[in-house]
Amino acid sequence: MKIELNDILTMKKPHPCGSREWKVVRVGADCRIECVGCGHQAMITRAKLSKNVKDIRKTLEKNGQA
Repeated sequence: MKIELNDILTMKKPHPCGSREWKVVRVGADCRIECVGCGHQAMITRAKLSKNVKDIRKTLEKNGQA
């Protein structure tokens, strides 16, 4: 599974705020993701993340441009 910076991930289970979408903020062995609904950030291993992702939506945002 190819996860890149600024991708929007749709998870299998919702966050307690009700949103299922998370934005990838940092990529590496561990990934930092941010909830689109409430802004909560979490650090998660790449293996666990790829297991819980339902869909990946690529964004056109490159180098800080929208």
